[in-house]
Amino acid sequence: MPERSPKPHYIGHRSRLRKRFFDSGFDSFADYEILELALTYVIPRKNVKLQAKLLIKEFGSLKQVFDADIKDLIKIKFLSEYSAGFLVFLKKLFSLYLLLDIKQQNKITSPLMAKDFLISSLSGERIEKVYILALDSGNRLTSCKELESGTVSKSFLIPRKIAEAALNSKAASVIIAHNHPGGTLRPSQSDILATISVKKALDAVEVLLLDHIIVSNNDYFSFKEHMLI
Repeated sequence: MPERSPKPHYIGHRSRLRKRFFDSGFDSFADYEILELALTYVIPRKNVKLQAKLLIKEFGSLKQVFDADIKDLIKIKFLSEYSAGFLVFLKKLFSLYLLLDIKQQNKITSPLMAKDFLISSLSGERIEKVYILALDSGNRLTSCKELESGTVSKSFLIPRKIAEAALNSKAASVIIAHNHPGGTLRPSQSDILATISVKKALDAVEVLLLDHIIVSNNDYFSFKEHMLI
């Protein structure tokens, strides 16, 4: 009888990779191994270690892979739209988990309790976006909305629109946030002036502005921490 062909080595490798994760999480994982594990769920019967390494090399880091737009991901020849969509889904799922965690808490005792969610949602975006988090009188998060999106270098902190969103959400207080795709965390003069205008508009409808948070490169700048509001 002819000898059976040995099983491809990567089949056992996938099992070992998953066992390592279930045993100890990502503690012992290199960045490419985290991505490799993710890809095993959407690219069957194939060794994806090389693909994981190439993706990180192409985009610069594991974080930048997850921050990448699906249009850029599908340009990679070995990634199907399905596989690229899965990577985008993973980041969105993580952001949703953080938002659900905030909502489950009895109250937000500090605006910076929301910073991880804001960093996850806004860091890596290529255009500026404005988010508003609405809180009730017990400091519980009642809604989170993307309010505006702008160009690569300009968002729109429109006081009237923020005040309307706060009223529609029946908010007692709000946290606003936007990102700086260019990389600097420091607020521009227009950011500072717009924040003053937003605060005045919210004061007029008896809604408290708790903070304005700027997100860039996985970090944040708090107007409240720097006593700018």
